[in-house]
Amino acid sequence: MIEVRGVNKTFADNHVLHDINTKFEKGKVNLIIGQSGSGKSVLAKCMVGLHRPETGMILYEGENFTDMDHKERVNIRKEIGMLFQGSALFDSMTVEQNVMFPLTMFTTMTKKEKLDRVNFCLERVNLDGKNDLYPAECSGGMQKRIGIARAISMNPKYLFCDEPNSGLDPLTAIVIDNLIKEITYEFDTTTIVITHDMNSVIEIGDNILFIHQGRNWWEGNSKGILTTDNKEISEFVYASDFMKEIRTMMKEKRQ
Repeated sequence: MIEVRGVNKTFADNHVLHDINTKFEKGKVNLIIGQSGSGKSVLAKCMVGLHRPETGMILYEGENFTDMDHKERVNIRKEIGMLFQGSALFDSMTVEQNVMFPLTMFTTMTKKEKLDRVNFCLERVNLDGKNDLYPAECSGGMQKRIGIARAISMNPKYLFCDEPNSGLDPLTAIVIDNLIKEITYEFDTTTIVITHDMNSVIEIGDNILFIHQGRNWWEGNSKGILTTDNKEISEFVYASDFMKEIRTMMKEKRQ
């Protein structure tokens, strides 16, 4: 579990995060949602140590990450898997080399052990046998799955996913959502997903944090988000005409 207590973050005169308090549970898909510029990515960067908050604490299993020395923070980072928005694969490396990269950087595993782990991760994301391809030879959905395979190669306790469905067609996005959910449950991972995708919110949102103007405005789950009376989150969820029609049908059904 990751707990955020009283986190404030500013950049010059811009106060981005205001006293954020929340928990991200183990074995759950925890979503961070909100409008662009609301502070979602800044919160995630504080949580992985890319930004240091002015006040507050980030707790990993009760241990204060913000007060750790460099060695202790590195040990926590080794337990974090990252799926970047653009996958961030190395173009000059094969699929196998991309997935093996963290193992080469941070472990003393033998070549056979690393290869066995790579093959396990590729099989888990349904890419077994694709070792020798290069990213340019892979579709967008395949690149996302390669990114997931690399993110779980170190068997992380914590998995951060930044807009995992960005640039994907709806069917491929569902595949990625289901894969993230399956991996979270299978490995009992604390998963944090930053997303704008309402399908992801409804389908895989075990816990949802809605940030509005840098504040944790609403927390709940995928069922509660469709029925809440919170004005700001309703405007966010039902922004499209399609979602407005769904809301109208839901109200008519309840009457």
